[in-house]
Amino acid sequence: MSPETKSKAQRRAEAQRRAAEQRAAEKRKKRTRLGVRVGGAVVVLALVIVLIVVVSGGSSGTPQVFTNPHVALEPIPASMKASWVQPPAGKPGPEVIPLTTGPKLATLVNEANGQTVDGVQCNAGEKTVSHVHTHLTVFVNGKSRVIPYGVGIPGFQAEEINPPAPAGPGPFVVTGTCYYWLHVHATDGIIHIESPSTTQGFTLGQFFDEWGVPLSSTQVGSATGNVTVFFTSPGKGPMLYTGDPRNLPLGNHYQIQLSVGTPVVAPVQITNWGGL
Repeated sequence: MSPETKSKAQRRAEAQRRAAEQRAAEKRKKRTRLGVRVGGAVVVLALVIVLIVVVSGGSSGTPQVFTNPHVALEPIPASMKASWVQPPAGKPGPEVIPLTTGPKLATLVNEANGQTVDGVQCNAGEKTVSHVHTHLTVFVNGKSRVIPYGVGIPGFQAEEINPPAPAGPGPFVVTGTCYYWLHVHATDGIIHIESPSTTQGFTLGQFFDEWGVPLSSTQVGSATGNVTVFFTSPGKGPMLYTGDPRNLPLGNHYQIQLSVGTPVVAPVQITNWGGL
């Protein structure tokens, strides 16, 4: 039927039908645009949530259990500062951290050999869901003692490596039969805390128990006497700790120093962590 032969009523009905179809098409377009906007908003919200988790120390960043030491500390007395001696300067090792010189604090003869110690396991590979580093230094009667490489890595194999500057040459443990969640790769006092948990914290006492070495307020290894303990929180200056050193937490860029006897050695301060 041609337009000329259609009645006025038919032409009006067709016009109304086309208008209705156009309105329906517009509604569909609006719904599509709204869906895109909502989807984009959801993506943005998800990104914001991820950012918050990272900034607050969630699973995508450094867990809070390794960033907030919560240690009761005291200012270092002026009288102690007046009589302490300065620590020796060390040359950077394979992890950039200065290497310690002197005799070993203890050998590895009594260290754990794969069994779980104080809840710390030894796994076939390094568990790096959490991976942070604490620096430990020990002095006995003013002389440095070395934390030997290989603590926490039974059956370790070390190689002499010469990485690019600013790191320096030195032995570095490259493999072992298993890795405890607390272990040492070089003679720089760096304790690697590498675990499959973002909520489980660790203490200095657990590390010494792994090593099979005594630790208390009056003994570090075979050395006995008054133990002066310094603790440095990330971004802060060193402070005095008078509690049981076994309870000190291990965490991200914490610095712990144990000084047995006299003279007391001024706290060693690491300022360049070399990406650790």
